[in-house]
Amino acid sequence: MPENPLHLLLDPRSVATVGAGNNPLKMGTLQALSLIKDGYQGKFYPIHPTDKIVLGHKAYASPMELPETPDLVLIVVPTDQVIPVLEDFAKIGTKRAIIISAGFRETGDAGREREGRLKEIAAASGMRFLGPNCMGVMNTGNNLNMTIGELPGKPGALGFASQSGTYVAQTLLYLKERGIRFSKAVSCGNEADIDITDVLEYLGEDEQTKAIILYIEGLRDGRRFIEAARRITPHKPVLAQYVGGSAAGAQAGQSHTGALTGPDLLYDGIFRQAGIIRCHSIEDLYAHGWAHATQPPLRGNRLAVVTNSGGPGTAISHTADQGGMTVPRFSGVLQAKIRPLIPPHAACGNPVDLTFHLDTQVLALTIPEFIMESGEVDGLILHGAVNSGFMKMVYSHVSGFMADVPREVFLEMMAKEMPAAVELPRKYDLPLLISSFFGREDNFTSLYIDNDIPVFDSPEKAARGMASLLRHLEIRRRKSIGTPVLPPASPVAMEIIRMALATGQKALDEHQAKQILAAYGVPVTREEIARSEDEAVKIANDIGFPLAVKACAWEIMHKSGLGLIALNVRTEEALRESFRSVREAAGSPIPVLIQEMVTGGREFVAGMTRYPGFGPCVLFGLGGVFTEALQDTTLRSAPLSAVEAEEMLADIRAKALLGEFRGLPAVDGSALAGILQVVGVISLLHPEITEIDLNPIIIAKAMPVVADALFILRA
Repeated sequence: MPENPLHLLLDPRSVATVGAGNNPLKMGTLQALSLIKDGYQGKFYPIHPTDKIVLGHKAYASPMELPETPDLVLIVVPTDQVIPVLEDFAKIGTKRAIIISAGFRETGDAGREREGRLKEIAAASGMRFLGPNCMGVMNTGNNLNMTIGELPGKPGALGFASQSGTYVAQTLLYLKERGIRFSKAVSCGNEADIDITDVLEYLGEDEQTKAIILYIEGLRDGRRFIEAARRITPHKPVLAQYVGGSAAGAQAGQSHTGALTGPDLLYDGIFRQAGIIRCHSIEDLYAHGWAHATQPPLRGNRLAVVTNSGGPGTAISHTADQGGMTVPRFSGVLQAKIRPLIPPHAACGNPVDLTFHLDTQVLALTIPEFIMESGEVDGLILHGAVNSGFMKMVYSHVSGFMADVPREVFLEMMAKEMPAAVELPRKYDLPLLISSFFGREDNFTSLYIDNDIPVFDSPEKAARGMASLLRHLEIRRRKSIGTPVLPPASPVAMEIIRMALATGQKALDEHQAKQILAAYGVPVTREEIARSEDEAVKIANDIGFPLAVKACAWEIMHKSGLGLIALNVRTEEALRESFRSVREAAGSPIPVLIQEMVTGGREFVAGMTRYPGFGPCVLFGLGGVFTEALQDTTLRSAPLSAVEAEEMLADIRAKALLGEFRGLPAVDGSALAGILQVVGVISLLHPEITEIDLNPIIIAKAMPVVADALFILRA
């Protein structure tokens, strides 16, 4: 496997810049200043057409004048100058480039052509490049900073790949306030060459990076992304925000980076398939990612809650419960240790509610340590550990009772230090999250932040952060996923499709579709085609009543509500009448499908749609006539392993229907999951099929049977 292009790009021995000058308000100059000021130890070569000195360094008029070939070039010039600049660096053998300049694919056809030329230049010379239309990179491990912001004071542990430059470059002060520090951060831009999957793979193998966050507007090679993430997520948490699933998000993404978007349901499914934890805001992406990067992993779902107020304790418990955590009642032994430390009216069973107890030693250290060493919980959320911020808040009211003690003297008198509190997660190998309404104006909040213990500004946010840690525990416990091996294509299926295309069909009729399903082992209804009433009667006698009678022609893709289907036909007379009425509704003497009547109290749907960048994706959900109204479905990219197909069954809101339900037996999950696998197999073996719709799949007793099927063919 070739070396990841990010290794050299993020650890170059020398860097050239084109577009940096002595005007500090220019983008290129700001990025060059970040490189110089933040301690990069490699060589720096500014290229400038007229200035001899740039930012205190000797400048060169062109790449041809450089004393050596730089490993990396940063290009920040007008759009029409980018191609000749890249050509010059390709000629001298530079192997990596970061193109900040915009005006390429995101602007339309002309920009797309310019971007294509960049790719040709790079491919011909063996160069790899990031961008165009990006905002740079940072590597806190070697002080490489090519963004417009300042590096944090010390290296971080959170890796970030973003299809928005702002979230890498312009949020650094926001992150610094919260103590969040990147290990590496990469703005991907248009991804003309190096893409977000390359960055994900690099971060997955980077030892400094303990957790990975991704901001995604669209993926061009979804299957590669899934496979890369699936290798990483059992060992290292990966979290992602996707914003292209709505019409507005998709339109903005196209104009922003030319992103290839897909429906939200698709990305929700592929994140689950890949073991990626989804976040729905950039705030959660940063905060939850930081919790994963800094805290010991959860070993179970038992949560302890310690608070100085009942409301936040209840809010944490409620939100944590919604996220799959439990808040177990402490043992009598543990409660006996806590009881003497809190007021008589305070609760000690979990949550521990000190009820406005100002002894922060007890709140933030003694009780949490008792709980952590007990072995009764897997994580702890603490709310209300404050000191100087609270004292600042009350000073104006209490100062009159203290002989006019000056504010600073008062704060010094009331100041408390508690460094041992921040050692608890490492000492007991259990995650600790803090909830506080005070920011850095409080010395305890600052203490936690500066010692890499995440502080959330509301109880609910802290609980959701802990639930995010639980998601990764579930991913680590996931069954091993093997790579499915496709069987040989069925000759029967190949011939049916060949004949259909040869006769101009745009879809297969229901009977043809079921013949293909049966060829791959999918259980379908017993049925035959009738072209006359007498033939229908003969088939009925062979199959047995009751029956379903359906119009069967590829042009008729949907039959419900159009008089093209009769159900529960129980007599020969009713059969003949149904045969005539179906043909009358169709308006022509079309073939009629005589089908066994399968009954069951539960109906599901399976299907396939091809999405750009992902290929065939398999759908599963609640079926029947209300499928579109209820929209209780989930998607995965094909091919599907048995584990992935079984996970789809558990994704839908109506999953309780798969178990024992109102006297019905549990559904044979392996058989139902097998149908989903076969849908993926058929999609991959027969690219002529563009869509599949199996609805309903009726559960007869415990076994699934496909009662109706539609295959759309490629035009």
